[in-house]
Formats: sequence, C-alpha cells, structure tokens
Amino acid sequence: MSWPFVVFLVFWLIGMVGTFIPVLPATLIIFVGSVVATLMDGFQPWPDLPFLISFAAITLLISLIDNFASAWGARRYGGSRQAGWGALAGGLLGIFIPFGLIVGPLAGALLAELLIVKKPFPEALRAAWGTLIGLLTGIAAKLVLHLLIGLFELWRLWKPEAGIFS
Repeated sequence: MSWPFVVFLVFWLIGMVGTFIPVLPATLIIFVGSVVATLMDGFQPWPDLPFLISFAAITLLISLIDNFASAWGARRYGGSRQAGWGALAGGLLGIFIPFGLIVGPLAGALLAELLIVKKPFPEALRAAWGTLIGLLTGIAAKLVLHLLIGLFELWRLWKPEAGIFS
C-alpha cells in the first residue's frame, strides 16, 4: 500500500459516511481526496488529467442529482417549493436525532405543506412522501456513484510493491 492509496482511502471513507449526512459535501470530499492522492502519486498529464476532468464532471452530475431528486419527488407527488425547503431544513435538523435523515425531511416537508402552503393533511402527506422518495433516490444514486468512483480510484492507486514504510 502506498501513501496516496491510504490518503485517498481516508478521504473516500469520510465521503462515504458523508453521503448520509446532508451538511458534509461528500462528493467534493472524495474528489479532493482523488486530486490530493493523484498529486502525491506523481501527477502525469496522461492518464491522470483525463481521469480528473471526468471525475470533476461526475462530481457536478452527482451534485445535480442530489439537488433535483428531492424536488422531483415533491413535484411528482404534488408538493410545493416550500415542501422542498421544508425537507432540506428537516434533513439538517434530523442530523441530531435517531433516524433523523429519514424522519427530518418527511416532517419538514409535511409541516411546510400544512403550515405555509395550507394544504389539507392528505395532500400534504402525499407531497411529503414524494419528497422523501426523491431524497432516498438521490442518496441511493450518490451512494452507488461514490462506491464506483472510490473503488476505481483505489484500483488505480493500488501499488502493492510501494509500501508505506519502504
């Protein structure tokens, strides 16, 4: 194992945990880890530059998926823009309670629909459910992409002959 491998592994593990914590920019953490590890490994314009450019594009794509998934879910199930903001606020507050990453966005969207938009309970519940479906879809997509990117980068950095202590 080489130092670049270990450095990226640490960044990747933090990013994987961050996939489930809304305040951590998980994808950006993984990307930065990849850049740092690539520089430590002796940056070569070929093949490192195309890889990093591709990874930067994927990072932007993942960010878009994350932002649009909740909004898509809310709209698909009749939610308002306020439901999306309520889901975001509930998700941030949910960090501090057990199962908060699921309960928080659901409660936030529901409360926004009931108290701000003044929808009847069944409609508000449907919109909150859609927000939650979108949120979970976005998290699942991020998780898969983070896993694939991380495994590829670990494979790319794996050099068994280059030990940390050698």
